Amino acid sequence: MRAGDSSQSRREHCGLDSIGLCCRIIHRIHSGNVRDSVKVNEPEHYRQAARRQSTARRYAQVIEHFEVAWGGMLPATQGSVVHYLAAQAERFSPGTLRTHLAALAYWHQQHGFVDPTKAFEVREVLRGIQALHTRPPQQAEPLQLQELEACVEALRQEEQAGERAARLRACRDRLLLLLGFWRALRSDELCRLRIEHIQLDRGRGLKLFLASSKTDRAYQGRQLNMPALVRLCPVQAYEDWLACSGLTQGLLLRGIDRWGHLHAGLHSYSVSRVLRRAFERARLNAEGYSGHSLRRGFATWASANQWSAKALMDYVGWRDVQSAMRYIEADAAFGTWRRKSA
Repeated sequence: MRAGDSSQSRREHCGLDSIGLCCRIIHRIHSGNVRDSVKVNEPEHYRQAARRQSTARRYAQVIEHFEVAWGGMLPATQGSVVHYLAAQAERFSPGTLRTHLAALAYWHQQHGFVDPTKAFEVREVLRGIQALHTRPPQQAEPLQLQELEACVEALRQEEQAGERAARLRACRDRLLLLLGFWRALRSDELCRLRIEHIQLDRGRGLKLFLASSKTDRAYQGRQLNMPALVRLCPVQAYEDWLACSGLTQGLLLRGIDRWGHLHAGLHSYSVSRVLRRAFERARLNAEGYSGHSLRRGFATWASANQWSAKALMDYVGWRDVQSAMRYIEADAAFGTWRRKSA
């Protein structure tokens, strides 16, 4: 079942159709359209909701890569998993390969097969790849405050001119950038914010309820506070967006068509596009920036403004210092030893 099988038979064999359905159901659950979009029984509805949409989508991509791109077969043996890791060792980082193993493990557990990824040989090969192919982490550039200010100014100008669709999009994007930066939100967290979970105290601040997040495995939710600021204020941007869009409930950030009609909520991968488009409007170079730039930019700003590690971790929601350090731009004080730039 390697060379001659059609893509459809491969998908049926490895369960890609069921995993793809999982992705679609989860998206519809989070967007509030599950009842109208797909008919599922109640246990299935809640089982799919337990898996984050981004995780389900990533796992589906891994399964497709394993069988369709590489030519593997599912259920897999520990030998095939070992050969898969060795074949991908120079292409993917060890961290990415761990995600691939997690996806394969989940597929086997989901379908009632023995999980080959837990085998000693598999773990030893992964350790060897880690030893021989360690590489510097690839990180998004942190968004600097002056860059944020330039983007917001360009968006404000667009809000004052242009057609309805352009004005709506600029108003939405301004809110996305300011709220994403000052609350250091992940892209998927931004896109899941709901108006009914936000309390506005005009001129003073916002209280946001984040129903789930990457580190909230128990789905307990988290209450976030956002004070009004003297400039680049996300609270004012929130008020402006509600007034401009007319929204009163549902997902906060919506897709907008060419005629200015609001549609379903934004996907998390749209955040990077919004940021890059704002850079283009401000005539800035967007290379190296992504949705993570908002979160990393705030962490860098807070560190430069003397926030303690504990205060920053509590505000952003990090559980350990190592997570925080990945986002902060270190700038050790070398004093008079630092060479002045010409």
